Amino acid sequence: MNDPTKLSLVVPVFNEEEAIGFFQAQVNETFIHHPEIQLEIIFINDGSTDSTLEKLIALQKSDSRIVIVDLSRNFGKEAALTAGIQIASGEIVVPIDVDLQDPPEVIFAMIAKWRDGYEVVLGYRQNRDSDSTMKRITANWFYRINNKISDTPLTPNVGDFRLMDRKVVEALNQLPESSRFMKGLFAWVGFKTTHVNYTRPQRIAGKTKFNGWKLWNFAIEGITSFSTSPLRIWTYLGIIVSLISFFWAFRIIIRVVILGIDLPGYASIMVAVIFLGGLQLIGIGVLGEYLGRTYLESKRRPIYLIRQVYQGPVK
Repeated sequence: MNDPTKLSLVVPVFNEEEAIGFFQAQVNETFIHHPEIQLEIIFINDGSTDSTLEKLIALQKSDSRIVIVDLSRNFGKEAALTAGIQIASGEIVVPIDVDLQDPPEVIFAMIAKWRDGYEVVLGYRQNRDSDSTMKRITANWFYRINNKISDTPLTPNVGDFRLMDRKVVEALNQLPESSRFMKGLFAWVGFKTTHVNYTRPQRIAGKTKFNGWKLWNFAIEGITSFSTSPLRIWTYLGIIVSLISFFWAFRIIIRVVILGIDLPGYASIMVAVIFLGGLQLIGIGVLGEYLGRTYLESKRRPIYLIRQVYQGPVK
């Protein structure tokens, strides 16, 4: 009989005390009749301020498959994902949300694709009805813009839910940057990739930790992490504005010197000054995004800090 395949589920949690019990029950129900899968469940407690950690510890007492990684504070989901992926020991690794919007039963379809020779199997959302209309619209525009300007295109309607072979995990663990955009890093490493379709249900419990402002900053993080096109755009924009100003100056010379038309110009000067000042400030902001990223990377701080790792009881 073949040895069981070891699967590591990587589950970042932040103030998810309401969802943890439902998630664990669903995982148990899904995998109980599959002895060919040796399961490891890695919960990364990302600085929760509710009773998330206490509930995880209570669950672990009766389930030796659970590993709890308690971070020293809230480092964000990207850092928590990184911690879980680096600690995972499975032949295959699957990041999954605790809110059950990524159904655990889909993992078996992913494993079937992996056994067919694929090294990355994406969970493709057939629809986003569980998301708000605004979130669907902004997500669609983000993927369009990112894939137009980035050398690392992202597959639309795919989140962090995916299966990765051990060699993919080892490749990810070699990437040293501290400012992490995991969707981009997943795409950057490449490997033989396919997908399985699934319908994303509503969140089982609790509330999403993302709001409009966080999603906006997340989008900027993604675009500036994998493309220098915004810098190039402002170079071209500067050239265009300079040409417009040159032709406008030539027009003024013609009207005043040749046609003798007086041009008082106070209003037009103010419009031009404000317009160009706004362009300059936006350009400085774009430069600042890249300079700030370089500054943070130069510090070489760790991506996360672990307060304690709780291993399951030995049986």
